[in-house]
Amino acid sequence: MQYVDWVYNETDIDVLLAQTRKLGCPGVNSIDDDNLAPLDFRSPITFDHSCYYNLVQRRGLLHSDQQLFNGGPADSLVKLYSRSPVAFDKDFVVSITRMGDVKSLTGSNGEIRRNCRRVN
Repeated sequence: MQYVDWVYNETDIDVLLAQTRKLGCPGVNSIDDDNLAPLDFRSPITFDHSCYYNLVQRRGLLHSDQQLFNGGPADSLVKLYSRSPVAFDKDFVVSITRMGDVKSLTGSNGEIRRNCRRVN
């Protein structure tokens, strides 16, 4: 889903967020598509748990983000992180450490993609 579709056509988005984002997002038929928007409506220049708070308020900037809080199994975790920066910080440290331990594929076992969406 394109960002423009999310802002202009979805019903699972906070009305204030949609109105605010429409001001900087001229629409589907616009040729000016270089506009930028912060990924976090609440704390745009800080990396913190606010993105989860935003999801609970239906203010996920991207449709794919908002899907984390839509009546599914991730809802309880989103609620926890939205209320507890300590829980978010603790779990983030664990997660990023695990990701750092993932070994890269090298030589003929891996590839650097020219286009991330396609296998070379």
